[in-house]
Amino acid sequence: KKLLEIEKDKSYFSFNDIYTKNGEYKLENALENTNAKKTSDRNTFDKELVKIDEKLNITYSLFIGDFLKIFPLKNDLNNKWLNLNESSQYQNEQSIEINNLMKNYYFSLLNANKSNDWEKANLALENIKNYQQNLASNIIPSELKIKSELFLNKFNIFERLTPFYLILGFVLIILVFVNIFNPYLKINKVIKIILSLIILGFIFHTLGLALRWYISGHAPWSNGYESMIYVAWAITLSGIFFSKQSNLALATTSILTGITLFVAHLSWMEPQITTLVPVLKSYWLTIHVSVITASYGFLALSCLLGFISLCLFIFANPKNENENFFRILLSIKESNRINEMSILIGLVFLIIGNFLGGIWANESWGRYWGWDPKETWAYVSIVVYVIVVHLRFVKPLATPFAFATASLLAFASILMTYFGVNFYLSGMHSYATGDPVPIPTWVYYVLTIVIVTIALAFRNRNLKETL
Repeated sequence: KKLLEIEKDKSYFSFNDIYTKNGEYKLENALENTNAKKTSDRNTFDKELVKIDEKLNITYSLFIGDFLKIFPLKNDLNNKWLNLNESSQYQNEQSIEINNLMKNYYFSLLNANKSNDWEKANLALENIKNYQQNLASNIIPSELKIKSELFLNKFNIFERLTPFYLILGFVLIILVFVNIFNPYLKINKVIKIILSLIILGFIFHTLGLALRWYISGHAPWSNGYESMIYVAWAITLSGIFFSKQSNLALATTSILTGITLFVAHLSWMEPQITTLVPVLKSYWLTIHVSVITASYGFLALSCLLGFISLCLFIFANPKNENENFFRILLSIKESNRINEMSILIGLVFLIIGNFLGGIWANESWGRYWGWDPKETWAYVSIVVYVIVVHLRFVKPLATPFAFATASLLAFASILMTYFGVNFYLSGMHSYATGDPVPIPTWVYYVLTIVIVTIALAFRNRNLKETL
């Protein structure tokens, strides 16, 4: 506001406010200073300045008509569409026709704004629509597809499901823990209701993915945002899959799904539906990503179950072997059993997905394996989880505590494969373009919580004899 010289209590500013009387851009000097800094050295002000500059550039492009590519070029083999400025450059019959269509529309808008009679404006808009249909009916989306996209944007299914999953998950996990210490509390009916609601949310989640697939014309896991909402779907599926065997599994997956959807809707994720680049237009890519990303859902479940097992180790007091103590031990045993099953399913998906990725790589780049950072870390993740499932054959490490700790820490390899490679290493799968993205502060908090939890649970690590 200080740079724009506007009042501090204002919440909005006009486009004209960004220029001085001499036509100079008021943010220019501050932007030059920001752009001279490394991405990792930019503070909150710098980041917000870059964002507002992008918005202003988009607004400017809208004002001058660059984004309004609403007129198909006649007889063009590449189906090119023109904006107002481009159409005027041709100086032919089509250019005159477009100019007349827009004049009629603009003048009818001016008159309608004065008379409040919008009939002529609507008719002028309909004429533009008919012009588009006559020249490009073969590529214009159908009415059903347009309505589907409007429905998806209006109801914002994935963002609305975020608090839905989180609330149900937290309520369920509180009930499960209360039930451990108070076995006489009847919670079966409540759990059935929560399970039904989670399944209902999962149905809407599936509907949202199906709509996005139908609208875009390709599988909805081709970019960061889409893969996140798909991982959230896979996590919920894993929870429902194990719901009959463990209420803990259902509760943890519901919470994790909510967190995943929350991350997907942070400002650095782009939710818009875009076209695919040629290398991604592959049948094998769709299968590869769907399988390997689904494995993340089961491995995320194992990570959270490992964390909960460690929390139960903290509460277990071997010096006081009462009924609650043995119920905690039973919960640890149940959690580790589901944990192992979840890891095995996730590991199978991860291995199959990796082989499918090789087939896609051969189709796209002419080689099955090239030690690309993403490929390498996918291989590392497989090795890490193979070690975890074989811990029971190593006598000193064949303990519930060791397995819970390993399943929790092993997920770091998945996070590196999924996020770290994309933003910190350069390669064919990477989004890294030079300066590394700063590590979010919350990562250090999570790491601290994990270390403290393992340290507190360590004192009761020898509960294996009782288990």
